[in-house]
Amino acid sequence: MTDSTIISKIWNLASVLRDDGVGYGDYLEQITYLLFLKMADELNKPPYNKGLTFPKLKDVEGNEIPDGETCDWETLSSKRGAELEAFYSQLLRTLSTEKGMLGQIFTKSQNKIQDPSKLLKVIDLINKENWNMMGADIKGKIYEGLLEKNAMDSSGSSGAGQYFTPRPLIKAIVACVQPKPMKTIADPACGTGGFFLAAYDWIIDNNALDREEKEFLKNKTFYGNEIVANTRRMCLMNMFLHNIGEIDGDTPIKSTDALVADDGLRVDYVLANPPFGKKSSITITNEQGEAEKQDMSYNRQDFWETTSNKQLNFLQHIKSMLKINGEAAVVLPDNVLFEGGAGEEVRKQLLKTTELHTILRLPTGIFYAPGVKANVLFFVNKPASKDAWTDQVWFYDYRTNVHHTPKKRQMTMQHLNEFIELYKSDNRNKRKETWSEENPEGRWRKYSYDEILARDKTSLDIFWIKDQSLTDLDNLPDPDVLAEEIIQNIESGLESFKGIMETLENE
Repeated sequence: MTDSTIISKIWNLASVLRDDGVGYGDYLEQITYLLFLKMADELNKPPYNKGLTFPKLKDVEGNEIPDGETCDWETLSSKRGAELEAFYSQLLRTLSTEKGMLGQIFTKSQNKIQDPSKLLKVIDLINKENWNMMGADIKGKIYEGLLEKNAMDSSGSSGAGQYFTPRPLIKAIVACVQPKPMKTIADPACGTGGFFLAAYDWIIDNNALDREEKEFLKNKTFYGNEIVANTRRMCLMNMFLHNIGEIDGDTPIKSTDALVADDGLRVDYVLANPPFGKKSSITITNEQGEAEKQDMSYNRQDFWETTSNKQLNFLQHIKSMLKINGEAAVVLPDNVLFEGGAGEEVRKQLLKTTELHTILRLPTGIFYAPGVKANVLFFVNKPASKDAWTDQVWFYDYRTNVHHTPKKRQMTMQHLNEFIELYKSDNRNKRKETWSEENPEGRWRKYSYDEILARDKTSLDIFWIKDQSLTDLDNLPDPDVLAEEIIQNIESGLESFKGIMETLENE
């Protein structure tokens, strides 16, 4: 069976389950549990003979049930009817208390498929395949396909789009950074693991790895944080299907909030798209017994500024994670480029203490969350110096007069080929501008450190190409693109108003 056929069959079942109220996110969650159990079962048989052990059923208090059955695939797939539903629910509860990757995969797990006959259909579908015999590229493509379909489901309530960075963008970023073997890579808000997988593929495809390098890539390269349990489990499963990590090993993905403290980890690369949303907040119960949100600032001595702005905090944290000469590529919203106060100070310090050499300006319509205006900042960490390390910042404007939509006019990696070529990963000193007085539409332009410092609030929100939609009605995008952009702008505006209302209510 081809990978596309398997994706179709697995996803067609989702339509059946939706009639029972099982959303795409819940379905993907159940697929993750069942895939993990099936692959573990395969690894316990020849030629692998891993010897993986699974616990006996436990009661609600965590005590092993006398003569309880083993929580494994063989036992689960032998059940039928009401007995299947009951055993599956008990199995999930038991495995959620285990340590290592097993416990992380099953953390807070619940059975969302209440109809035993439909649960059996999912089990039978997974049971027909030998997943460990498939290539990592095929398994990964299947699971990534499911993750993307889940992110595209705008009608669902999972909000999965905010945890899914478009893969063409990730691949373009990795093609610019070109991570090397035997180097460490981190993502402090790793979502479903897209940056890890793209970096893994890049290293495999562009290097003839020896045994030591392969082992390092599999078990010692990647480190991440993801505080949302369901997203973390999908990340772990995604990595495992791509041959990263061991099924019985410790998980490289922590469940803790990366911003709370510096855990001492220093890495060669940070590749990240921190979560959308401007402010960090916590929900508390006030004196009237009502739930309310309060802005949260992180009191970190290693931060330049104390602020509740989530993205500014992630930017400061990422800088602290890098080794000297370590490289970062971070997706950040526009407010990081122009906001005053703490934002201005963070930009000044970033320009001074790192070599901020490139900013890629992204168009709206490439993320599944509506109305996001984002950029990619590329910088290299440097040792302490009295002089600023940034000499000039190169900007690539892939926003002005560019129109994409998440579903019908998706951005592909080919759209960023010019940027990748102009980036000149091997020798940034040989860069040449495509912008000039004679070619004002050129998208590649540099600004000196002094020019940026002289701008109001040290703003990096720089653009120079004329917006044709404001001056040339003949160059308006197609009606369907225009309509989708209007919808996205309205949805984005509504989200902003909701944030303002929450702030006013809390005050």
